[in-house]
Amino acid sequence: MSFSADWLALREPYDRRARNAALLDAVAAIFAGRPSAAVVDLACGTGSTVRALSPRLPASQDWRLVDNDLSLLARAADGATASVRITATPIDLARDLELALDGPLDLVTTSALLDLVSGGWLERLAVEAAARRLPVYAALTYDGRIDFDPVDRYDIEVVAAFNAHQRRDKGFGPALGPAAAQAAIDAFGRVGYSTEHGVADWTFAPHDRDIQNETLAGFATAAREMDLPLTDIASWLSRRSELIAGGRSSIRVGHVDVFARPTETR
Repeated sequence: MSFSADWLALREPYDRRARNAALLDAVAAIFAGRPSAAVVDLACGTGSTVRALSPRLPASQDWRLVDNDLSLLARAADGATASVRITATPIDLARDLELALDGPLDLVTTSALLDLVSGGWLERLAVEAAARRLPVYAALTYDGRIDFDPVDRYDIEVVAAFNAHQRRDKGFGPALGPAAAQAAIDAFGRVGYSTEHGVADWTFAPHDRDIQNETLAGFATAAREMDLPLTDIASWLSRRSELIAGGRSSIRVGHVDVFARPTETR
């Protein structure tokens, strides 16, 4: 599946703020004293991972940005500079993950992807990364937690429907959805990797009206596709939208960052 450039632009500041600082430090630490870094970013979108991570890496960087959306890839390639070199590579990751990982690399990154993939695909990623002894930084994996303030009587039903929808096939087989972060920790553990993980929640304050409205629209669409009554969804959306318009709504959406790396003994 693919996302619009407008949605990716809207969420990027919240993604950047949500990234777990300790894990960013851990990723940067593996490059300490090294003159260069070669990174592949899977499902790169418009290149948000480059913008978030490149200031923490050695001055000389080569990024291979992988996506199956040519429009997003073109936007991502625009971020290249003299020291941050970008190669935009169209690849269907569901089919050709191994191709994306081939060649000289120091790090695999991805953001907001693992909750969309199947358990089988995640196992492939872990096995292929381990075969190449590549560390993997997977950020912003949705974990099923959604907290609204104030609470509405229909929140529980909508969140349950959204979480069920997240397990539908997103192009990689039945998706892991909220189970993805723990599945990643387990999968990389099975190939002998050490893993670190930390909370990376979206936090939307009352003044963050645009992102709240778009997020609620996504929840409502998923709930409708899971066959919740349309009138109930519309009433819920109307009540929550009024809270947003009145500057009385806050939302927290749970995410987890994971950093997995080969152990010295493997």
